[in-house]
Amino acid sequence: MKKLNHTEDWDFYMAMVDGLVGSFFVDLGLAEIAPVSDNPNAAWVSIGMQNPQEDGLSSSEESALLFEMEDDIVNSITNQCNAIYAGRFTSGGMRHLYFYFGDTAGYEKIITQSMSKYPSYKFDFGNKKDKEWVEYFSFLYPSPDQHQMIMNDKVIRSLEQQGDNLAKERMVDHYIYFSAENNMKNYILEIKKQNFEVINSGYQNEEKAYVLNIGRIDKVDHESVNDYTFYLSKLAEKHNGEYDGWGCPVQKD
Repeated sequence: MKKLNHTEDWDFYMAMVDGLVGSFFVDLGLAEIAPVSDNPNAAWVSIGMQNPQEDGLSSSEESALLFEMEDDIVNSITNQCNAIYAGRFTSGGMRHLYFYFGDTAGYEKIITQSMSKYPSYKFDFGNKKDKEWVEYFSFLYPSPDQHQMIMNDKVIRSLEQQGDNLAKERMVDHYIYFSAENNMKNYILEIKKQNFEVINSGYQNEEKAYVLNIGRIDKVDHESVNDYTFYLSKLAEKHNGEYDGWGCPVQKD
């Protein structure tokens, strides 16, 4: 199997889908190389859970077996086919595994053989042509707000691992890129109204011509971080810029 030239970046997020809570586990790193021309076929395996929680997500009692099933199916498919595992979606008492295949011939047999170890579980599968990887980008991949929350969670987890007290205020700095200096200047005028200060700004390179580093004294708990990063990110879009994340020093008790 040809090795993909990408860095895997698996992460979780939650979202409501068709009125039901859903849990996504996705390789975000695939977005850097997708769509992959050698893998134009989307395929999925759907497994009915036997002991889901009331909200339709997997229970602690059944999780270990579901993970074992997932590993068996993913290993069998990716080892025997030109296939990429893109992610899973859990909702409504079902677990769905998503792949992108080159040739889907014979994949039904591989799935059936993998699931034969679990005769009490009902399952289904299907595939469709998806050269542009619409299923990945429009369904599995998080929305901009969801993606920002994932990035925020990564930084917060790192702070917590270092013993940070998230409720302590400290200088939190942010980076935003602009292709035009005028856009950056207009952005600065607006963020100053929210008490952000400019730490540094200037020309960087042709790809991301102007970089802006701003900061403000803030808490770094989830609610606070999501609030001001959503604001800064949406404001960057308004001014044709790109919000590129935040950082801060660790504050312990």
